[in-house]
Amino acid sequence: MTDPTLQAFFQPRGVVVFGASVSPGKLGYGVAHNLVVSGYPGGVHFVGLKPGALFGRPIYTDLAEVPDPVELAVLVVPAPAVAEAVRACGERGIRVAIVISGGFRETGPQGAALEQEMLAIAGQYGMRLVGPNCVGLLETHWPMDTTFLPPPMPPAGNVALISHSGAFCGIIIDWARGQKFGFSRLISLGNQADVNETDMLNVVAEDAHTRVLTHYLEQVADGGRFVAEARRVVQRKPVIALKTGRFAAGQRAAASHTGALAGSDTAYDAAFEKAGVLRAPTMEAMFDWASALAFCPPLRGRRVAILSSAGGPGVVSADSLEDHGLGLAEFSTSTRAKLATLLPPAANVNNPVDMLASATDQTFADCLKVLLADAGVDGVLVIVPPAPMWPTELAAQALIPLVRAADKPVMIALMGADLVAKAGNLFRAANVVTFPFPERAAAAFDALARREEFLAKAEDIPQPLDDVNREAARDALAGATLGEWLDPQAVDRLLNAYGIPTAAIHLAQDEAEVAALADVLGFPLVVKVASADIAHKSDVGGVVLGVDSSEAVVEAFRMVTARARAARPEARIDGIHLQRMAGAGQEVILGATRDPQFGPLMMFGSGGVEVEGLRDVTFALGPLTEAETGVMLTRTWAGRKLAGFRSIPAGDSQAVRDVLRRLSWLVQDCAQITEIEINPLRVMPAGVIAIDARVRC
Repeated sequence: MTDPTLQAFFQPRGVVVFGASVSPGKLGYGVAHNLVVSGYPGGVHFVGLKPGALFGRPIYTDLAEVPDPVELAVLVVPAPAVAEAVRACGERGIRVAIVISGGFRETGPQGAALEQEMLAIAGQYGMRLVGPNCVGLLETHWPMDTTFLPPPMPPAGNVALISHSGAFCGIIIDWARGQKFGFSRLISLGNQADVNETDMLNVVAEDAHTRVLTHYLEQVADGGRFVAEARRVVQRKPVIALKTGRFAAGQRAAASHTGALAGSDTAYDAAFEKAGVLRAPTMEAMFDWASALAFCPPLRGRRVAILSSAGGPGVVSADSLEDHGLGLAEFSTSTRAKLATLLPPAANVNNPVDMLASATDQTFADCLKVLLADAGVDGVLVIVPPAPMWPTELAAQALIPLVRAADKPVMIALMGADLVAKAGNLFRAANVVTFPFPERAAAAFDALARREEFLAKAEDIPQPLDDVNREAARDALAGATLGEWLDPQAVDRLLNAYGIPTAAIHLAQDEAEVAALADVLGFPLVVKVASADIAHKSDVGGVVLGVDSSEAVVEAFRMVTARARAARPEARIDGIHLQRMAGAGQEVILGATRDPQFGPLMMFGSGGVEVEGLRDVTFALGPLTEAETGVMLTRTWAGRKLAGFRSIPAGDSQAVRDVLRRLSWLVQDCAQITEIEINPLRVMPAGVIAIDARVRC
């Protein structure tokens, strides 16, 4: 839920600048100047160390002297003075403040102490703070500019930016002015001592002028809360994130395959997907997609038509669309016939449509009408190169009314520079989405498609299991030691408590016990060295399959324990584990690791000893819905192969999906589990069985 106090950051009745300066080289001067020239409709007041005047307004030395109303304070004073400035604001009844000042935790322990003092005082008065160490925020429609960045503000528009980087804001504002790209709000969060990216999600989404929210993220303050809030916001307005640090080193060490393959960036990918947030790979892509989402109607499918007067760019466009998982629309017989009446015989009336260089502005318009009327077309990419015989802006004038009236998205690849500049100005003024190259348009179409696909399943939420034995699971975990692997027999009980079938494990500690137990279990058997210190037993020759007699079991006992002692002399060997051999089937891996930000991160893929080499795996944030388990299978060869492939018989994919969902709830319910892995899960034509499983707390 939105804190109503936060609205005062954007439309306050009166603003006071603490630290206003008459020196043009000071930040306090820049903030004061921007507030005045931005056209802010409320009262602008200044507080400084010395009395005087600035921009025709008095500089007060005491906040008590400032006339009402004042709802927002902008603090541009040295870090040691910020806490007392916050106290003065609290006593005056001001509930929101932007702390531009630096010198806090970004500088070390002393600065961190100042930040905590500031926060404590703000908490006493119920104040909310943006910053410190930020460049401020601006609201283009009110309007109001509390930054010290060079004016003017970017054009008023429909895209909001929430940024962890002040420098990013400065760059984007200058870029937006040059590109005539409109913003509704820009917020620099700085250190996020109080207000963070999640706090700003709802308050920005509630703005009537904002159609799309963009995020420059370096981290999130609370992963679970971010996912929950973002998922709610996305159902009203699109959210796009540019998350940095994709290739950061220093991932935590992990003993399981799942933990080894699941880096922190993988968790962000999974979290964004769970929330419906579109993750942009570049700055350029983020604002490309924002334009498309702000001004295009929904894309109801992935069938796109290409309309071009140049053959080569049409082929490039077709390749790009397919690269992004979009398909070329198949035209109806009627559509092809209508196009044939509009175009010369040498033109191509199939997709991509090549109208030839002789196409006029009217040809562009007439052909676009035909394509938009085809029920098999979900969207249209129009390629407009410089026209050889007439001004290209005529094409813009002919296309704009059709694009604006269409209930399907139409994007323009306006290819060229000087010869298409006037056309570009016309398209931008009409909020028609244009790109200089078709590849960028293809990526934007994919963003539109992914948003609609998320909205179609947004109501599908994970449903807790009602057929599990949570008490038995707690009992199985009762003897767990922090940081160590759970006893295999306890793992069996844990999985069984959540309805996951296992190949029962039995411990034998000497040769006599091995022979006696083997006779009870029957043959064939699997023999594994029993050692909590050896995570991957096959790596040390600690596994023997298909043991078919008492004598062979005793020999296997001697073999695996000897190999283990030779490979890992420091390891504790408890004996061997015996299991009945399971029936033939495909092998997959299922696992989970607890991400410190987002919680259970589920993995599925090709199992066995080569999982890290093959890397045929996919991840999703738990707990999982039924639909999410299906997506995980579809994304991997291991999952697709369950339908059967050549001589490989089909496996029970529904049983795999059920185990995935159960495993995700097991990790969700049992917070002490940090890693869990089933490798392999044997998938038979009917049913599955966990052959080997490990759990670490």
